[in-house]
Amino acid sequence: MASVAIIYFSGSGHTQQMAEAVADGARQVSGTTVQVLRVTGEQISNGRWQDDAVMETLNQADAIVFGSPTYMGGVAAQFKAFLDAGSAAWFSQQWKDKLAGGFTHSSSPSGDKQGTLIYLSIYAAQQGMVWIGPSDLPSAYFGKDDGVNRLGSFLGVMGQSPLKTDGSDAEVDSGDRLTAEKYGYRLAEAAHRWSKQLVAS
Repeated sequence: MASVAIIYFSGSGHTQQMAEAVADGARQVSGTTVQVLRVTGEQISNGRWQDDAVMETLNQADAIVFGSPTYMGGVAAQFKAFLDAGSAAWFSQQWKDKLAGGFTHSSSPSGDKQGTLIYLSIYAAQQGMVWIGPSDLPSAYFGKDDGVNRLGSFLGVMGQSPLKTDGSDAEVDSGDRLTAEKYGYRLAEAAHRWSKQLVAS
């Protein structure tokens, strides 16, 4: 058995859809327990995030996947509040040697999404975690049109959807969703291998 926890913040629903896709992929690996956890404004009081039940779930996971929209070149403030609360796990080395990964979304083709993924990977490194990136080459290189890794990101998964101002529902590009699903599968497989190695050692 291996457990994957996906924790994310979503402002307009795009990052939520990506989180669900990561979870769908992880569930395809037999023997994987998947928890999807959403950071909300209600968990933040006086600028500090707190949810003991969520933290305990993360403490028990073999792999933690972080997801945030990219706002102004970085993680959303709500998600940053959660990450800062993880300092308690840092002091106790609670997340040391867990696997980690990340995904993000913005409305611009670039949107400086890489800045968000770099921040998340540095955060994981400070926690002593082992970062897993996506492995899929952009399918367009091989004449395919499924949109897998269409944005060419290898540090984490990137999603991009045009900005909507008409109030319509959020919609993630099908290729970005498939990329996130394949990423979840990769992370779950890695979690199984990693947990076995830790037990063996």
